[in-house]
Amino acid sequence: MSRNSRSRLSLGSYNHERKSRDLSILRQNELSTNDRTAMIHQAFWLEYATLAWMTVEAAVAIASGIAANSLTLVAFGIDSVIELASAGVLVWRLTVELRHGQMFAESAERKASCIGGSLLFILAVYVVASAGWKLWTHQGAEFSLPGLILCMLAIPIMYFLSRRKLDLAETLGSRALRADAVESITCGWLSLVVVAALIVQFAIGAWWVDAAASLGIVWFLIREGREAWSGEECCADHH
Repeated sequence: MSRNSRSRLSLGSYNHERKSRDLSILRQNELSTNDRTAMIHQAFWLEYATLAWMTVEAAVAIASGIAANSLTLVAFGIDSVIELASAGVLVWRLTVELRHGQMFAESAERKASCIGGSLLFILAVYVVASAGWKLWTHQGAEFSLPGLILCMLAIPIMYFLSRRKLDLAETLGSRALRADAVESITCGWLSLVVVAALIVQFAIGAWWVDAAASLGIVWFLIREGREAWSGEECCADHH
């Protein structure tokens, strides 16, 4: 075989290997894109489930909280409203990504994270102000059986939703979805605090239990609000 023939054969083999490698990379990219789209659809279903549960939770918690003059139940209901808003923002953000792509969705991502953090700060301020007023005026609360049942149901539901959201947020690299998952975690802790407060209140009947229990969640609200707000991408919009 001549030298030119060997060169052409070698060049043809190289081109064939290069085409095969490019085709393999293309298939990997297509698989990655398909997987991402499937995970975004999973995130949609999680947000729809969050919207449904938070609607029930907000209505029952606020109604029972007003009836029992319970700040912890009212705060729990307001947190549910924040979860509703956060889930709505996430649906908007995921819709942007599906329609316009991941890069286009980055602006929506920053806004969604900042909104989630701001809502948590607002709730923390409300809880501190209301708890301080109740402690100052010695206002107590009545025991609420509907509130207790609701919060006991919320604990496992919030745990499931938050774990799935965190898993998807890590895979998708979504700060907004992570912030929403963190709000679900906060809601789960708040559920536990309300359950404990209602049980203690039922057992000893002390007037200060409700206000003191509501202050117990403020640290979680501030910590998670800062986490959602303080990212570089979020802060970039405010410089």
